[in-house]
Amino acid sequence: MSHSIRIHETGSPAVMKLVNTNPATPGPGQLLIRHAAIGVNYIDTYHRSGLYPVPLPSGIGLEAAGIVEAVGADTDGFAPGDRVAYGNGPIGAYATLNLVAANRVAKLPPGVDFESAAAIMLKGMTARYLLKETYPVQPGDTILYHAAAGGVGLLMCQWARDLDVTLIGTASTDEKCALALSMGATHMINSTREDIVARVREITGGKGVPVVYDGVGKATFEISLDCLQPRGLLATFGNASGPVTGVDLGILTQKGSLYVTRPSLGHYVASDDALAANTADVFDAVARGALNITINQRYGLDEAVRAHEDLESRRTTGASILIP
Repeated sequence: MSHSIRIHETGSPAVMKLVNTNPATPGPGQLLIRHAAIGVNYIDTYHRSGLYPVPLPSGIGLEAAGIVEAVGADTDGFAPGDRVAYGNGPIGAYATLNLVAANRVAKLPPGVDFESAAAIMLKGMTARYLLKETYPVQPGDTILYHAAAGGVGLLMCQWARDLDVTLIGTASTDEKCALALSMGATHMINSTREDIVARVREITGGKGVPVVYDGVGKATFEISLDCLQPRGLLATFGNASGPVTGVDLGILTQKGSLYVTRPSLGHYVASDDALAANTADVFDAVARGALNITINQRYGLDEAVRAHEDLESRRTTGASILIP
């Protein structure tokens, strides 16, 4: 018998229920993975709330690490007992066991434990595609990142420092600002009592930044645009405050012929080669000590409701994981 979190309707965290399930048998190209640690990410709340619709009933969660329990046919390179992780689905990671396509799984290198892997796969791959593909930063660049004390944010702070990039971050408390600074942010702005646009202009000598990475969404959209230099890029990759809607594209001309993109990790790791390159880069950064995983919240699988409540109420910093 195994256990998993399931939803039969969308809504508040309370719609998530822990149920008993029967272990599945892996088919061709599949691995059955017994989870040791499970990542909790903001996208999970979008699936649960219905912002990103999924067929119901459904599992929840896209990221986990553990041990291969069984292998299906055509899974060369994997064997029971292998230490592995995945960070781009399939949905259903909030469970003791999950069936995953072998070509979506990465073997864990020595020195990367299960908890670290579960906390860094999705977040690390996100930081990597944002910094190296959505807007490929260059040494000496100055960038803006909202919610810099979050799971992806703390990795962005560290990776920006590794790439010799000046990162201006925002956070809602002095404590969160101090945490981000300790992890590599060059400047931090307390968004509850400072004018973000004015501070960015002050830091950049009035020029603005070439790119803003914004996972907050609705509440920061226009602020982000106003922080950009002419022909700058806004990468809005999340909706923590709600989705951006009803945009008049003429505003992009008025504010400096700006660019806006709405990237998603899935499109950046759609091919096996792209996924392998991304995860290899993440693990290399960990091995070099450029990225340190900050896990500040641990919950049991049966505490998934509280994990979502804490995440959505902004009570968390760094990464959160579930322990099955």
